[in-house]
Amino acid sequence: MKFNHLIAINDPLNPLIDPLTHEQLWRGLVMRAEQPMLFVEHLDDCRLSDQSAQSVTRELRYGKVVIRDIVSYLPQLQVRYQVPKQQDLKASSLVMTIEEPQPDLLFVRFEYEDEAVELQPAAQAEQDFYDDFRRSAYQEADIDTIRVIRELAAEGKLG
Repeated sequence: MKFNHLIAINDPLNPLIDPLTHEQLWRGLVMRAEQPMLFVEHLDDCRLSDQSAQSVTRELRYGKVVIRDIVSYLPQLQVRYQVPKQQDLKASSLVMTIEEPQPDLLFVRFEYEDEAVELQPAAQAEQDFYDDFRRSAYQEADIDTIRVIRELAAEGKLG
């Protein structure tokens, strides 16, 4: 499955939205990677290892389920999550890219991809239904990510 969507961060035509700076947005996206418990409601634990300016390896625990991933950074531009195939999970990725088509007009593009599996028509219909549900859940989670970043910025925690 491949899925992407765009969330507007600053809208000069909407004075009700408090604008974020590029730096605040970047710090918020990095904070999501390095302090995910602020952003993910059902996450029980996160352990970081191999942390550098370019990447961090994480172990996320949701109850008895443990997911390992690697997050890499293109500073001020992109945060890339890579989940290698493990247990019952297929390999997948999430890329968050800051887009700035003109000064102070900020967007974040969220791009999801996982390994495609060829299925029989009946199973494909069921998979399509499941994928639609996942797309909706991903979009809601991404909207929540931006909401939390805005809250952190308002609290002065993003500089």
